[in-house]
Amino acid sequence: MLLIVGLGNPGGQYALNRHNIGFMAADAIHRRHGFGPWRSRFHAEVAEGTLSGRRTLLMKPQTYMNESGRAVAEAARFLKIPNADIVVMHDELDLPPGKTRMKVGGGHGGHNGLRSITAHLGDDYRRLRLGIGHPGAKELVAGYVLHDFAKADGAWVNPLLDAIADGANLLADGKDSTFANRLHRATEPPKPVKSEAGKPETTRSEPASGSPPPTSKGTASAESKPADGPFAAGLKRLFGKGD
Repeated sequence: MLLIVGLGNPGGQYALNRHNIGFMAADAIHRRHGFGPWRSRFHAEVAEGTLSGRRTLLMKPQTYMNESGRAVAEAARFLKIPNADIVVMHDELDLPPGKTRMKVGGGHGGHNGLRSITAHLGDDYRRLRLGIGHPGAKELVAGYVLHDFAKADGAWVNPLLDAIADGANLLADGKDSTFANRLHRATEPPKPVKSEAGKPETTRSEPASGSPPPTSKGTASAESKPADGPFAAGLKRLFGKGD
């Protein structure tokens, strides 16, 4: 069995916090791949399903971030899941917004959720680091991670969550490098190219005059966000439907 853990804090007041992007990623996988209903178990909300034909348990610990290891360790020990089959998705201050990294092992980097999991299981589990950027000063970190994403952040959060959901089967197959490359390609901005006149253009084609702009899952422009998806739905609840 594969265990995919999204880190965050329980409760509606934390739902759109930067610290909760791990919960958002778990919700995106849950919807995309038809997992069963969330239920309470192991001091967490868990849902069962399959990814690439492999039995998978999604988890959102309900212990608050600092005690995440209690929930993960209880599930891992009861279900006999080795650390190599545990993927932890978490916010990462040391990566720019929207950037991601997959890695196995390493330190906790001051992240209290990872600190707790490592204390219970050791450090050789898999991590998906989800960049949220840094506020610039250490004393600002607590307020920054426990503050909601800005409305404009939907332009990169939604495509990122879509890409994670799209590529989740690769995690079940153990193809972490391929998964990481897919996330990078799905979230990088279009590269400028030279036109015949020598002026820079983007690699995206423009719609014909009078035609509606094309839509593509995970690649909508900032002007069209928020559209749909877990993050946009939360923003609509927080800010209202109007811009």
